[in-house]
Amino acid sequence: MNVWFTLLLVCLSTLVANGQSAARPNIIFILTDDHRSDALGYAGNRFAHTPEMDKLARTGTYFKNAVVTTPICTASRATILSGMHERTHKYTFQSGTIRSEYMETAYPKLLKEAGYYTGFYGKLGVKYDATDKLFDVVEDYDRNGKFTDRRSYFYKTIGKDTVHLTRYTGQKAVDFIQNAPTKQPFCLSLSFSAPHAHDSAPDQYFWDEQTAAWLENETIPPPPLSADTDFNRQPDAVKAGFSRLRWTWRFDTPEKYQRMVKGYYRMIAGVDLEVARIRAQLKQRGLDKNTVIIVMGDNGYFLGERQLADKWLMYDASIRVPLIVYDPRVAQHQDVEAIARNIDIPSTILDLAGVKQPTIYQGKILRPLTTTLQSNRRVGLCDTVLIEHLWAFESIPPSEGVRTNDWKYFRYVNDKSLEELYHLKNDPTEATNLAKQEAYRSVLNKLRQKTDQLIARYKDPYSGVPTGLIADSTPNFSWVVPTEAVFQLGYQLLVASSKDMLDNNVGDVWDSRQVRSRQSTGVPYGGLALKTGVPYFWKVRIWDTDNRTSDYSAGQSFRVGEPGISAVSDPPNKPSPADQQLWGIQPQTPGNSILTIRPQLGKLTKSQIDLPTIKGTVRASYQRKSKTEQVYQIELPANVSAELTLTYSPEDTVLLNGGKVNTMFDTIRLSPGINRIELIVNTY
Repeated sequence: MNVWFTLLLVCLSTLVANGQSAARPNIIFILTDDHRSDALGYAGNRFAHTPEMDKLARTGTYFKNAVVTTPICTASRATILSGMHERTHKYTFQSGTIRSEYMETAYPKLLKEAGYYTGFYGKLGVKYDATDKLFDVVEDYDRNGKFTDRRSYFYKTIGKDTVHLTRYTGQKAVDFIQNAPTKQPFCLSLSFSAPHAHDSAPDQYFWDEQTAAWLENETIPPPPLSADTDFNRQPDAVKAGFSRLRWTWRFDTPEKYQRMVKGYYRMIAGVDLEVARIRAQLKQRGLDKNTVIIVMGDNGYFLGERQLADKWLMYDASIRVPLIVYDPRVAQHQDVEAIARNIDIPSTILDLAGVKQPTIYQGKILRPLTTTLQSNRRVGLCDTVLIEHLWAFESIPPSEGVRTNDWKYFRYVNDKSLEELYHLKNDPTEATNLAKQEAYRSVLNKLRQKTDQLIARYKDPYSGVPTGLIADSTPNFSWVVPTEAVFQLGYQLLVASSKDMLDNNVGDVWDSRQVRSRQSTGVPYGGLALKTGVPYFWKVRIWDTDNRTSDYSAGQSFRVGEPGISAVSDPPNKPSPADQQLWGIQPQTPGNSILTIRPQLGKLTKSQIDLPTIKGTVRASYQRKSKTEQVYQIELPANVSAELTLTYSPEDTVLLNGGKVNTMFDTIRLSPGINRIELIVNTY
């Protein structure tokens, strides 16, 4: 048992009568934004001026191979709060609020409940409406998007002085330490916006005047893999994406490269100054011997490698970050080779505080380790890490894969045949893609399988996928929206010429791309001309009520000119043939009861009601009451729990059990009971 863990057990055993522990450490977690792993003096980078962070690394535990599981700030921060992979929490840009279920076990909430005084200052990066449940004191802020100049970083004040955002966050930390209760331990989470560029500003980087002279007389050498040939090896979606666009903003000329990279390092130097001030305040209050400090970046960053900027992709420049755990109670210094992850941070913080890790957490506890990799493995750290970036955004191609100490495999989600394989041990810059070399076929297959296994293990239990696919002979497409989605905000439909193409998520016949629509029945085909009798393959994914992206449905084949085929067999006690003819009823996936009505002028055209496993009579009727009004009525048996999706003008009237209902969101939930729905349509 190593020294650190032994000491921790001793400390946690000295509980006092009031339930608190005099030995429970204070914890400060410092997160920087876009801080790549080698932007640290301790890592051997002479351009990174980080003397205070270097001291923490020299006297604490430095994780040489720390990575984030998702290299983008929002998803990475959601992972740190929730202890879960992006594959599980499904939170990223353009999502609604993070699922409240996952915040019930967020590390600050559990610490607060365990008697810690909790605080947060800076960029939370996650939408959540109940931050008071997490923190006793909280101030959530980031760069000011109203400005496209230095005011983006200079808008906060200390007294009457407008100061850099980094300086402001440091001062908030000092104030927190000064004012923290003396009878309980604290956990302070700080999230600096630096060294993130301000994307809308021509100058991009803005630093405090204290670091303005840093690197003034230096010349930064060009990055590795920055030739045209390195850029041209990227997939088309990468070459046309945001990483390339932002490279043109920052690094596409020698003069711009020097100015921007120096700005990046100056902003990191500014964070280091605040770390020094925080440590000085701890010492002044006599807290320095019992305060653990953790420093980490939320994701890596391209500084011109492959002629790219920003992050998002699965290369090490993007996923690797600095990680330091400094515990003043431990005299032993460690440089750890084993892979550590952002997902391990909440587990580690709870462990330091003596709080049990929730069973839903997917991370490991990081303890200072012995120096050999074999010993690291014995304590249970991951030797194969799931890495992914799943945001469905056209300018950033999503990707997924795994990283080990020796190997990296990843593929692009929108065309899984685009694969890359690197032997990191021999090729640390990831210059030579081995994916198509026969000599490495067994390694490729093994890492492919491991990727699939981890994806299956970590999928979100709260997210469903579309089911009950039907393609008619036109073709028009229909599917059942999963109940977990509440309702559908959009969809993407793929039609492929072969099952292999479809399995690789390639719609070579038609890719609808993201369509912002709630329509899930009778979706018309919009691709190349189809041949009668030839088999085609299709699937669909949706965006749910909080704009989270589902996984793709299972694929289905169809032929033009042949009747649509349901994904499942007819259910027992199906509605009468007359009702089927009237309502266009088709059985689909068991467990769903969804009625979709699509009235048109003059007559009821094909609609769809999915009522598998329903025991009882479904009665449906239609009446034209006048030249300008028609009424559709359906009565469901008493055991039905259903969802009514209405695709018509909001001026039309819907009565549910005789009462008018609010159709603002076009979805009505039906609870078990007598369910009579009347849709009165004005056809004037």
